[in-house]
Amino acid sequence: MRKSNKRKYAIYGFLVFLFLALKSVVYIDIPVEKLKEKYANEFSRFVAIDGMQVHYRIEGKGMPILLVHGTGSSLHTWDDWTLKLKENYQVIRMDLPAFGLTGPNKTGDYSIEKYTQFLEEFVAQLKLDSMILAGNSLGGNIAWNYASKKPEKVQKLILVDASGLPTNKLQPWIFKMAKTPVLSNLFLYITPKSIIEDNLKQVYEDDTKITDALIARFHDLTLREGNRKAFIDRAKIDFTPSEASKKEQLQNLQTPTLLIWGAKDAWIPLENGKRMDALLPNSKLVVLQNSGHVPMEENPTESFKVLNEFLHQKNN
Repeated sequence: MRKSNKRKYAIYGFLVFLFLALKSVVYIDIPVEKLKEKYANEFSRFVAIDGMQVHYRIEGKGMPILLVHGTGSSLHTWDDWTLKLKENYQVIRMDLPAFGLTGPNKTGDYSIEKYTQFLEEFVAQLKLDSMILAGNSLGGNIAWNYASKKPEKVQKLILVDASGLPTNKLQPWIFKMAKTPVLSNLFLYITPKSIIEDNLKQVYEDDTKITDALIARFHDLTLREGNRKAFIDRAKIDFTPSEASKKEQLQNLQTPTLLIWGAKDAWIPLENGKRMDALLPNSKLVVLQNSGHVPMEENPTESFKVLNEFLHQKNN
């Protein structure tokens, strides 16, 4: 009888331990309405596109400047630039499909072509005839693809550590995980903050700038209902561009272009920035020595100074 009780206590103790262990890593989706309370503000608006309620913000007055964020991020990545830009420009930024408050699209198609079509529709909805366009990482890829299709719309182009050219660099582990069937299914439920923190350490050069508030925001928006599934759907898409076709696109893009690149970018190496600069006929590359993949977020003052000088240059 005593052995039986000991066995029961042992099993119970193990179950309690297992529950507490899982409780620290298992997270359920957060309803978008709950997230709006924290991550939408007085500038937030929503527009219907392809069945989605796309979250965007408009601040300031003047020439429109449209900012497009990268993978795993949200419009908040542009907060520091926006504070300065809105003094002289109408700053527009959105949460791309699969991210932020916008969430997944209904088709599960997250190809560059689909994202470019989305940007076309967004610009049409806002009735923007002329603008300055900026994008980071994935957002940069979308931005230069849009500019190559709609050059008459884009007066100036800013590409911050933009993707779109092939790289020999190994894919970040989080993307490999999302492609692995068993692990990707676990990601739908087991998404501890440590994963988010590790991801931020890969895109920041200076880890001391990664705050608890930053981790919490990225974690919360990752848990937005549908975003984790969308991340897995995106990972299944082959984003490997054709070198020849992309070269031709870039070589034909006449828009005045500023390339800002973090010298310590662990995701898209500086070599890609140099290659992109060599292909673009009307571009300037500025390298920020102490930045990683997101210089507008990691070093906003230094990167904004470069941006501001470019914005005040007259087009030839």
